[in-house]
Amino acid sequence: VLLGSGLTVLSQPLMYVKVLVQVGYEPLPPTLGRNIFGRQVYQLPGLFAYAKHIVKVDGRAGLFKGLTPRLCSSAIGTVVHSKVLQRGLLGGCSPPDASFSLQPGASKKEPVSSLEQVLKETSREMVARSAATLITHPFHVITLRCMVQFIGRETNGTLSAFATIYREEGVLGFFAGLIPRLLGDILSLWLCNMLAYLINTYALENGVRAPRGSRDSPGSHFGVAAWLWRGLKMTLFFLPQVSTMTEMKSYSQAVTGFFASMLTYPFVLVSNLMAVNNCGLAGGLLPYAPTYSSWLDCWGQLHREGNMSRGNSLFFRKVPAGKRYVWE
Repeated sequence: VLLGSGLTVLSQPLMYVKVLVQVGYEPLPPTLGRNIFGRQVYQLPGLFAYAKHIVKVDGRAGLFKGLTPRLCSSAIGTVVHSKVLQRGLLGGCSPPDASFSLQPGASKKEPVSSLEQVLKETSREMVARSAATLITHPFHVITLRCMVQFIGRETNGTLSAFATIYREEGVLGFFAGLIPRLLGDILSLWLCNMLAYLINTYALENGVRAPRGSRDSPGSHFGVAAWLWRGLKMTLFFLPQVSTMTEMKSYSQAVTGFFASMLTYPFVLVSNLMAVNNCGLAGGLLPYAPTYSSWLDCWGQLHREGNMSRGNSLFFRKVPAGKRYVWE
């Protein structure tokens, strides 16, 4: 819990800027700069320019607006996640990775995880994450609304925000944006674990030992496995030299986690927008966002506008042609 709280504090300015970008708030006009290829393009302010503007307006403490409910969400989520996993283990499931207790350099052959084991562990993790998300979502909504107050210069605190939501929106107001957030978490988890299983089983376990062109090569099993294997080898080229299969599998898990998070980012964006949409704050109203009838309506409008990845990158933010932004 303490480690998670520390990481939450350190990442707060990053999340603060990301949320403001997600709702479409641009306090600074575009500037002429160069992209990663050296070409001159008009760019929107990046992370550091955005953070500098927040410090200029609210001071350094302004970068940590919404930190208190986010810390509560992180701590409670960690406890709930752990308790649900423990209940699953007491229910008869074997501990995760119990068959992978061999230390690096052990003489015995490293076991290969079965698909059944992966499905069981992923299902248990899905239940634990979903329970934690469901219980902590009200704190997540409060966090987002505290951050968006920067746009309209509202000054509601955490406790007053709770009271305002309950008075104006009822209990359901605390769960605004919950469905896309749950769907994104579940899809990201399954994508990450299943891609890691394909790589570890058909690329690492078989591909490393099988000669090129043999029947056991990864390409002979799945075309996607061969593609992932080539991508993983290219990734490992830039990483420190790995000495064991266990280390290679840990790298593959990180790569697939990043890949899954990129694919499911639109769910994160839609969830955050629905959490602040039409809530009475300036950041949830026009000209920053129209009133969405549902999260599917929000998804459809973002897709038509080409804004499904808005806020995904905070560097080299090129101004898309034909897009309109609101800045002071």
